[in-house]
Amino acid sequence: MLDKTPASRMPREIAPGVFWIGDCLAQRHKGKIYHGYNAAFLVAGETASCLVETGHPKDFPVIERHMNELFARGVAPLKYLFVTHQETPHCGGLGRVLKTHPEAILCGDVSDYHLAFPQYEHRMQWMKEGDEIDLGGRTLMAVEPVIRDLRTTWWGFDTRERVLFPGDGFAYSHYHEDGHCGLVAEEAVSLDLPDVSSTFADLALFWTKFADMNVYCDRLDQLIERLGVKTIAPTHGLPITNVKLTVPKVQEGLKAAALMPESGTNEKVAMTPMA
Repeated sequence: MLDKTPASRMPREIAPGVFWIGDCLAQRHKGKIYHGYNAAFLVAGETASCLVETGHPKDFPVIERHMNELFARGVAPLKYLFVTHQETPHCGGLGRVLKTHPEAILCGDVSDYHLAFPQYEHRMQWMKEGDEIDLGGRTLMAVEPVIRDLRTTWWGFDTRERVLFPGDGFAYSHYHEDGHCGLVAEEAVSLDLPDVSSTFADLALFWTKFADMNVYCDRLDQLIERLGVKTIAPTHGLPITNVKLTVPKVQEGLKAAALMPESGTNEKVAMTPMA
């Protein structure tokens, strides 16, 4: 994989039958260009596939192309969508996916989606913690969202390969110039995970400044142990394939961000003192 160009690394199978798809989003911060994924994942069972997240609106053509490549290889047809929560980077392609795949059913906390897409309301299925989607030989389960962005957040869990889909949990950026795009976290050896994790939490998860993140990290460890998680597939970070090695680095960043003063906008502008 390290010998391939970033564009040729996707779609990428990060666990048997779990394919990482999508594209990067470039953002400027502190004079640097950070790349962050608004990733989607296709979980393929014997009889059906489930798309986890639908990507940023700009990514729909890439996600659709990646899915078509996988279907052409014989991957089971798309019958389900599981979206962690109602925010553009996670559900921005929802309407187009439902239109393009008329057999697909949206699952999860489906609050308010019927207001945006009343024509698809009959294809929306509520899930609560412990509910499962049967894909044939494997299921996708709704599990506790330890680190959530919205009240409606659910995390997903592939019960066969023990893959956790934590939405905004484990969110961090990477560097395009270092060739990190399309790599798993353990391959991006020059990436300072505590630093980029704290930056993301500082800018996107403001509530962490008002919470004891040690408690949340402990709860996260308990969830990982209880589920026997082997792989973590975050929407905004590189997939984690060595849970014991990498998770503590991300947690270090979450704890550091909670101690930072509020930073405001991405690009700081010097204020002129008032007379």
